[in-house]
Amino acid sequence: MDYAYSDDQEFLRDTTRKFLESEVPLTAVRELAEDGAGFDRGWWKRGAELGWTSMLVPEDLGGGSLGGGLIDLVIIAKEFGRLTSPGPLLPTNLVAAAIAQSGTESQREHLLAGLIEGDLVAAWALFEPAGRWRPEDIALEAEPRGDDFVLSGVKTPVEAGAQADHFLVTARTAEGPTQFLVAAETPGLRCTPLESLDLVRRFAELRFDEVVIPGAAMLGELAGAADDIERQLQIALVLQCAESVGAMDRLFETTLEYMFDRFSFGRPLASYQALKHRFADMKMWVEASHATADAAARAVEAREAGAGVLASAATSYIGDHSVQVLQECIQMHGGMGVTFEHDAHLYLRRATQNRVLYGTPSEHRERIASRIELDEGGAR
Repeated sequence: MDYAYSDDQEFLRDTTRKFLESEVPLTAVRELAEDGAGFDRGWWKRGAELGWTSMLVPEDLGGGSLGGGLIDLVIIAKEFGRLTSPGPLLPTNLVAAAIAQSGTESQREHLLAGLIEGDLVAAWALFEPAGRWRPEDIALEAEPRGDDFVLSGVKTPVEAGAQADHFLVTARTAEGPTQFLVAAETPGLRCTPLESLDLVRRFAELRFDEVVIPGAAMLGELAGAADDIERQLQIALVLQCAESVGAMDRLFETTLEYMFDRFSFGRPLASYQALKHRFADMKMWVEASHATADAAARAVEAREAGAGVLASAATSYIGDHSVQVLQECIQMHGGMGVTFEHDAHLYLRRATQNRVLYGTPSEHRERIASRIELDEGGAR
C-alpha cells in the first residue's frame, strides 16, 4: 500500500508541528504538569482553528478535512505524540464523530459547533472499575422512568473527565447497550480527578447517583449502540496507535543523533557493532509500527469488514513495541536517560499509558482470536 501523504496533508503535518513546537514545547509540557487541567483552553481553541476538531465531522454539519477524515486526524495525532502534547484530542473528536453520526438535529445544533470551534470539551465515559470495555461488560445502568432515564453506576477512568463540558455515556438498558449525552453540571453526577502517569493527560472517576436525564439525551436508538461503540473504539485505537508511533519515532530520532554525538574511547557510540544491531531492531519496529498504524487507519476510515481486527492487531503490536523501543532509547542514554530532567520519560509515560488504556496487547490478541472462525482445517 502507498502511505505517502498528499501535498495538502504534508502541509497539515508541517503546520501542526510548527504550532506545537512554538506553543507547547516539552518545556511547556513540564510546566503544565502542575496545572489541574493539563492544557490551556485558549490554546486548545487556537488548535481547533487549525482543524484539529473537525476532521471526523462532515462538511454539511460544519466540519471538514482535506479529504482523508480519519487519516488527516492520524497525522495530527502523530504530531501530538512527537511532543507528548496536551489537550483532549482523542475524546473530543470521538464524541464529535458520534454526534455527527447518530445525533438528533437538536443535539448536533447545540453541541457540534462548540466542539468544532474549541469552545466545548467532551469526554467518552466508557470504562468501568472492572476495566473491561466490551459492550457486554457495561454495568452502568440506565433505567427508564417516564420520559426520562435514571443513570446509576461508575465510569473510570474517563479521559478529560474533570475538564469536559459534556459526556458521552455508554450505559446498559434492559434492551441492550445505549448511549447518552450528559452535561457535566447535571445534578447527581460527581467527578473525582485521578492521578495520571502522563504529566499532562488528565483522567477522572464519574459517579452517577441516580442521575436523571431526559429521553432527548439519548444518542441514537434505544439498545442500538453496539455498532456505534465498536466504531468509536476503532477510531480510539487508531488515534492512540498513531500517537504512540509519533512518540517512538521522535525519541528514536533524537537517540540516534545522540549516539553519533557521544564519543567513547575516541569513537562515536553509533560506531559500535553491538549497538548497531540494537538500533537495527528498533528501526524495524518503528517502521513496522508506522505501517501497521496506517493500515489500520485506512481500514477504519473505509469501514472495511476487517477493520476491527486490524485495529486490534495494530494496538497489540504497537502497544508492545512502542514501550520496548522507548525503553531501549532510555538505556542508550545511560544514567542520564533515567533522570527526571531528561525528556525520555515523557515519551515512555505517554506510550505506557496508551498501552493499557483501550485494552492491553494481550486483550486485543484475545479480541482477534474471538473473531476468527475455526474449523478442522484451521483458521479461515
